[in-house]
Amino acid sequence: MQKITPFLWFDGKAEEAAQFYTSIFKNSRITSTMPGPGGKAMGVNFVLDGQEFIALNGGPMFKFTEAISLFISCETQEEIDYMWNNLSSDGGEESMCGWLKDKYGLSWQVVPPVLSELFSDKDRAKADRAMQAMLKMKKIDIAKLKAAAEQ
Repeated sequence: MQKITPFLWFDGKAEEAAQFYTSIFKNSRITSTMPGPGGKAMGVNFVLDGQEFIALNGGPMFKFTEAISLFISCETQEEIDYMWNNLSSDGGEESMCGWLKDKYGLSWQVVPPVLSELFSDKDRAKADRAMQAMLKMKKIDIAKLKAAAEQ
């Protein structure tokens, strides 16, 4: 087991969420399920692309907030589109600047490494143009970011 494992609290949908997430990410699987009352899973251990997670059906008293999010580094626009479209599907909410909430209320950031490269460019005007372009986006568009930076 890895030293630090994200532990996610759900209101009765831990197993459903784990199945949803493992269907989206490559190299992912549910590794174990802890039985709970009424035949429903109490807890679910799963792996998303090598990262271990634990999900618990803890009840309605705690909800996810944007104070914590899961960051996905996407190399290509195709990967951004895939992650964005799948994670925001079926009741998810798009937000700004590459952020979204999935249908369970968990926040995700779907971001390419080029964003950081553009923001740290030594040409501050170029970096500022990239930042201003990103601030107008929901889903990150790599081509538009690069074009704005080069104007």
